[in-house]
Amino acid sequence: MATMTEIEPQRRAQRGMDVPQEQEMAQGVTIRAALAGGDEDILSPDALAFVAALERRFGVVRLQLLARREEVQAGLDRGRRPGFLAETDHIRHGNWRVAPVPVDLQDRRVEITGPVERKMVINALNSGANVFMADFEDSLTPTWRNLIDGQVNLRDAIAGSITYEDPQTGKSYALEQPRAVLVVRPRGWHLEEAHVRVDGRAMSAALFDFGLYLFHNARTLLDAGSGPYFYLPKLESHLEAKLWADVFTIAEQLLGLPHGSIRVTVLIETILAAFEMEEILYQLRDYAAGLNCGRWDYIFSFIKKFRNRSDCVLPDRNGITMAAPFLHAYSRLLIKTCHRRGAHAIGGMASFIPVKTDAALNEAAIERVRADKLREVGDGHDGTWVAHPGLVDVAKAVFDEHMPGANQVATIRDEVHVTAADLLAVPAGEISEEGLRNNLRVGIQYIEAWLGGLGCVPLYNLMEDAATAEICRSQVWQWLKHKARLADGRPINEMLVGELIDDEMTKLRTALGVKRFDEGHFTAAIALFRQVATPPEFIDFLTLPAYDRVV
Repeated sequence: MATMTEIEPQRRAQRGMDVPQEQEMAQGVTIRAALAGGDEDILSPDALAFVAALERRFGVVRLQLLARREEVQAGLDRGRRPGFLAETDHIRHGNWRVAPVPVDLQDRRVEITGPVERKMVINALNSGANVFMADFEDSLTPTWRNLIDGQVNLRDAIAGSITYEDPQTGKSYALEQPRAVLVVRPRGWHLEEAHVRVDGRAMSAALFDFGLYLFHNARTLLDAGSGPYFYLPKLESHLEAKLWADVFTIAEQLLGLPHGSIRVTVLIETILAAFEMEEILYQLRDYAAGLNCGRWDYIFSFIKKFRNRSDCVLPDRNGITMAAPFLHAYSRLLIKTCHRRGAHAIGGMASFIPVKTDAALNEAAIERVRADKLREVGDGHDGTWVAHPGLVDVAKAVFDEHMPGANQVATIRDEVHVTAADLLAVPAGEISEEGLRNNLRVGIQYIEAWLGGLGCVPLYNLMEDAATAEICRSQVWQWLKHKARLADGRPINEMLVGELIDDEMTKLRTALGVKRFDEGHFTAAIALFRQVATPPEFIDFLTLPAYDRVV
């Protein structure tokens, strides 16, 4: 049987995708993209040899774990319900802790996230947040230039030499003091980097992002008293965490780094990972600094994993808050797990952005952020996420008032008891026409921006990324699949979805202007949204077919 990496080039050829001229850059490593001046520093023969060594050692295991995901999904489709693993009970009841958290990661009360775009990197590091999560994943369109420029931007930031002059305004940007601690999020295990081939096959996007950053910056960071810190996305099992741990051990050996130099925070953003938090920390115990509540991808994962179950249909996206019992249970379990094992529990994203044109609307949004952060710090979280610099002070004020120390790791939440039923409880709520319309207009506009190279998009006073767009399209798919009805009794079918798409896009064309709409990527975005929201079989990630369009 052909492997996944053997099949994928055939699929790409069948789709008529352009194949760039290959350039051999190192032993067995070819680049299928045009190179710009300065790229050779990031893509040096030694750097590429390093990432290739990781790919050769771990690429097959990655594919095996992706195949395991499909087997697990088949079991869920047959009606199996996930639960806490019997075979790892000894880990959950064992007496162990993660390695001590580094000094500069002790206080993470506010973390800001954003793509590795140059101005964003400077503004985020200067924002007053404790941590900046620089993102190669859900808030970045992985075009070749975005990826390589992102590596350059992070290298320059770590060197302290990064500057930027806005060509539109002429305004100059440079680093200030104090700066946020830098943490980098590579792409997930499910993605490949189509532009880089190792021994004739596309390499893991995760290993490419991680490897280049580690190769170029680990020593500089360690010499400065910090270290190479990462966020790990989209894990679905402790076996996938073990793969990362094995990668870290070999990577440190190859670069001559002290064992445990790499420190990571794992995003618990899939429903299956929620049942294996202890095991994930255990596998990464030499490297783990904490866990994070990735709330938006978590909702998407709930829909995706239980997509064929009519009793797991979710209501309107905007009605599913962290107060929903299944989300609050997962958040409290994460806190208990982390503190028991000496790790930090980081809360979820505040995706609201300041509303400069409406003071009342802005204050309402700020109050919602305050309430969300008050819940998090009260439950025991050690920090939280914001998407906009304008929310740093809001979140920090809440944590400063209710968490006077650097963190709350010493507070052990033994009183928290979360069952499998708690994690699987489907929230109540209605499906409204406005909820359906919102999914259509947000999903399509996000994809349009993504195809144009922007992976982090402000829409309707919220910062949207791939995770929120996934909720939009997967909800439409789920409602169609299970013949859900709107609150007024109308059935949700492809005819209704098509009519609403046409209506929303007509209004959007007027709002944006004919020129912007017609010269943008809306035709392709509408087609792609339909491709991922209406087919008979669920497509695991919208970024997979979307990536084909930007390669």
